[in-house]
Amino acid sequence: MPDAQPEWIRLACQQQGNRIREAREYANLTQEKLAERTELGRSTIQRIESGAGIKFVHLLVIAHALDVPVAELVR
Repeated sequence: MPDAQPEWIRLACQQQGNRIREAREYANLTQEKLAERTELGRSTIQRIESGAGIKFVHLLVIAHALDVPVAELVR
């Protein structure tokens, strides 16, 4: 994929990051606690929530840790 992503991809990543942050906050978890539950780094959680994009396997792990369907995070 080229370095410069189309605007629609950037916006979709931001929206997904926002949904993950909202689900984390609804679960009353800090980024640190979510990182512990997922065995991902806190900086990875921070990057995902900021809209940098997410690997599918990380999406699965985060959805499981938050006890929400994957579809809820990618709608």
